[in-house]
Amino acid sequence: MVSERQKVDRGISDLVGTFTDPIIVMPGGWGDTLPDWIKTSITLERLVMNMESLKGKEPTATDAEACAYLYTASLTNPMGSDWTQIYLYIATKCYEKHRSKESGMKMPGDIRVDSLSDYQMGELRRLKDWIYRQRTRAREDKDRAERRERRQEKEKVVEERRKSQLVFDF
Repeated sequence: MVSERQKVDRGISDLVGTFTDPIIVMPGGWGDTLPDWIKTSITLERLVMNMESLKGKEPTATDAEACAYLYTASLTNPMGSDWTQIYLYIATKCYEKHRSKESGMKMPGDIRVDSLSDYQMGELRRLKDWIYRQRTRAREDKDRAERRERRQEKEKVVEERRKSQLVFDF
């Protein structure tokens, strides 16, 4: 049973994580090529997801996070047809949602994907769940390391105080 205090702590951690959690990308060196608009989109969509999870929706990675991951994956390895369709679907959604309306640009019709098969939607859900777990695990690992470091610092101060207070009896 989760206590009210644990719920509040988790909510605060999730809110902070919206801004501080890493963007999960495919290893291979392409993470630094993410466009700025997608980084901003990730933060905005994380905020929305955070609010939805407070209302009871199961948290998961956002469309923008999935797009960022698939962007770097597509630059690292060739993709099969299902993953290509999934990437173009999620890219279409993100681009249409976050593009500058003044630009007049739209996703080109020859690569636009507006729907996926049930299998592909399931794969996208699995990817988003995996990204979310990786993101929260990174935050929890960082929090544990910080707590460990604070505890060690505190123990070091206590030990130094103890040593300085020793009285030597000759």
